[in-house]
Amino acid sequence: MRILLAANASYVPPRGGATRSNLVWLERLAAAGHPCRIVAALAGDPAGRLEQLRDEGIEPPVDRGDGVAVSRQGGVMVYSVAEPSRRTQVLRQQVREFEPDWLLVSSEDVGHILLREAHQAAPGRVVYLAHTPQFFPFGPASWNPEPHGAELVARAAGVVALGRHMADYIQRHALCHAEVIHPPIYGSGPFRRCASFDHGLVTIINPCAVKGIAIFLSLAREFPRVAFGALPGWGTTTSDRRALEALPNVTLLANCRNIEEVLVRTRLLLAPSLWYEGFGLSAMEALLRGVPVLASDSGGLPEAKAGTGFVLPVRPIERFEPVFDERGMPKPVVPEQDLAPWSQALRALLEDRTLYERESENSRRAALRFVERIRPERMEEFLRELQPARAAVPATQASRSPAREALEKLSPERRALLVGRLRKHTPGAT
Repeated sequence: MRILLAANASYVPPRGGATRSNLVWLERLAAAGHPCRIVAALAGDPAGRLEQLRDEGIEPPVDRGDGVAVSRQGGVMVYSVAEPSRRTQVLRQQVREFEPDWLLVSSEDVGHILLREAHQAAPGRVVYLAHTPQFFPFGPASWNPEPHGAELVARAAGVVALGRHMADYIQRHALCHAEVIHPPIYGSGPFRRCASFDHGLVTIINPCAVKGIAIFLSLAREFPRVAFGALPGWGTTTSDRRALEALPNVTLLANCRNIEEVLVRTRLLLAPSLWYEGFGLSAMEALLRGVPVLASDSGGLPEAKAGTGFVLPVRPIERFEPVFDERGMPKPVVPEQDLAPWSQALRALLEDRTLYERESENSRRAALRFVERIRPERMEEFLRELQPARAAVPATQASRSPAREALEKLSPERRALLVGRLRKHTPGAT
């Protein structure tokens, strides 16, 4: 099989659980003898990109001089393109030249431009990888609900979800089946025991508004004698960094290729997400190493906690303003949080050795049971068994209007801003 992945996210370096999951899938497919390519975005902050490439030991891509940077990641050819309209052109070129059996579209596609392009370029051969519900064209968590986009998801030859919770969400709101395939992102073990009651950091990964940085900062202020750690991620802004650096008991951690380098320094992991989570890969990575996790009750995070304790309530983000930060994220309206459950849980685990060690052991056992059920070859089997979709996009939809061409030339941030303004001024829009 020849596999092509399209995504509006950076893959060199990968940022976030969705890109890392997709890379693991494609690298495994490539190792099994299937030619694989990716058409993706080029990270917009050159300094941050180079720093992460250096920290993770990744070879920088080679600029071809035509707006495309090329690299190879674990046997997978990656074409990184900064300009959105050029990205769709490269995708069309790759479909013509590479002739993929399956064109995978990752949900990190805020305007659903790549999804439409994929159906036009490879009708019947599109597979939708459903990672981030905010980017889906359907459902109450969507930033940009779009009936035609939802129809295209339903028309795909297959839809893949990372967990049962998200598969049910897709069935309920897109009225189509999603195959649950968990990526073999955790490795084969053995997994080091990293937990320590006596020392280590209270750590957050990707501290930003939607991931609950407000709760993390409040706890760090409430527990000034406790050491906290923050690993910046795709959502961490300059103002987030300043807020973290202002607290003397917070250490900013460097990016690393192996998350175990962070977890070996971690006493407890905080995952206080305030938006609707698809799953919670970082939580599972911590549990595997016996590190207790305090997680919010948002979306698929309780599923990632695998029945362990300390799933705590939050007041979720319900609204975003059409104002965008340097990372291209809309500004969330963050509700005031009840910190008491978080403060009480953190204090209990910091002060009660018996409770800590029991939760650590239960966490490790539950995570090991979960990971032992992952079948690394499942994605390959799924694609081999999959049949092309019968319903293709009508030819009339393949024609490209001037309005659509103009839309594709906008950056993802400007497209999202336009969507926000249109919804704000459209009667009945929610």
